[in-house]
Amino acid sequence: MSEATSPKEQEQPVPDAPDVAPPAADKPSGSTWGALPVAALALLLGGAGAAAGGWSLWQLRGLEAQAQQRLEQVREAREQTEAVAQQAEGLSARLQQLPTVAELEERRRLLARLQGDQQLLNQRLETVLGASRQDWRLAEAEHLLRLASLRLSALQDIDSAKALVQGADEILREQDDPAAFAAREQLAKSLEALRATPNPDRTGLFLQLGALRDQAGQLSALNPVFDSQGGVLGELAAQGDGTSWWSQGLQTLSQYFRIDFSADQNIRPLLAGQSLTQVRLALSLALEQAQWAALHGQTPVYRQALLQAAEVLDAHFNRDNPASRALRARIDELIGQSVEVVAPDLSDSLTAVQAYLLRKESARNGLVPEAPAADTPSDEEARP
Repeated sequence: MSEATSPKEQEQPVPDAPDVAPPAADKPSGSTWGALPVAALALLLGGAGAAAGGWSLWQLRGLEAQAQQRLEQVREAREQTEAVAQQAEGLSARLQQLPTVAELEERRRLLARLQGDQQLLNQRLETVLGASRQDWRLAEAEHLLRLASLRLSALQDIDSAKALVQGADEILREQDDPAAFAAREQLAKSLEALRATPNPDRTGLFLQLGALRDQAGQLSALNPVFDSQGGVLGELAAQGDGTSWWSQGLQTLSQYFRIDFSADQNIRPLLAGQSLTQVRLALSLALEQAQWAALHGQTPVYRQALLQAAEVLDAHFNRDNPASRALRARIDELIGQSVEVVAPDLSDSLTAVQAYLLRKESARNGLVPEAPAADTPSDEEARP
C-alpha cells in the first residue's frame, strides 16, 4: 500500500470474489506461460548477483592478504632502519674515539723513534753476541790445551793430545786475528814435538801379554828323561847275557834307582796338583803386573814383572817342554820393549794462549788498543 492512497480508499471494503470455479489443471492458462520467462530471468539475475558477490569477496580477501604482506614488509623495513641507525650511532661513537690528526702525527713520530732505537739495540746485541761467541771459542781452545796436558801427564796419550792441540790451533785460525800469531806459533812447536815423540803400541802390548797369560795357565810339567837309562846299574845289567837272575835283577833295580857319577844337571821334582796350580798362579800374576805397567807406561815395573815371570819359568818348568820354551822366548822379546813415553811439555802453549785471551779482553774493554791488522806480524807478536 503506497503513501498516496487516501483514507477513503483504505476504508472501502473489498468486494467478495465471485463464485468461479478454478480452472482445470490440465489446461494451463496464458498468464502462467507468461510468468516463466520472468522467473528464469530472476534466477539468472540471482546467480549473477551471487557470482558478483563471490568475486567481490575473493578480491577483498586478496586485498587483505596484500595489505598484510605490505605491513610485514613495512615492519621489516622499520627494523632494518633501526639496525642501520644503531650501527650509525656506533660508528659515530668510534669516530669520536679516534685520535685527531695531531695525535696521529705524534704517534707516527714516536713509532719512528722506537724503530730507530730498536735497530740500534739490535746492532749492539749482535756486537755483544759476536764478542761472546769469540770468547766462548777462545775459552774452548784453552780448555782443549788443558785437557791435552792432563792426558799427557796422566795417560801419556800422544794421539789424543795431538788431536786436542790441533783443535785449539784451528780455533785460533778461525779468529783471523794477527795478535794470535804468537800463540799459534807456540802451538805449532808443541804439535811438532808431539809428532816427534815415539808412541808405542801399549794397547797391543797389553793384549799380547794377555795371550801369554792364557798360555801360562795351560803349562804342564814335563817328566824328566835321562839319556843313559839306569846309570851304573843299567851298564852292569848290560854286561851279562840277560838270561841270568843277576842280570834280570839289575835291570829291575835300574828302573827304580839311578847311579850316575857324571851327572852335571840338576833334577827338578815333578810338579803336580796344588804345587803346579800355585806356580801357574805366580806366573799369571807376574804377567798381569806387566800388563798394568805397559798400560800405564811404567817401564821399570814392566821389566821387573817380566823378569819375575822368566824366573818362575826357569825355576819350575823344564826347558825341554816346547810350551815353556816358546813362552820363555816370547818373554825375552817383550822385555826389551819400551812402554814409557817422554811427553813434551805444553805449558808454554797454554801460557801463550792465556796471554792472548787477556790481551783480547783488555782490548775489548778499551784498556789496550787492538793490534793493527798487517800481513806480517810485529816483533812483539812473533815473540812467544
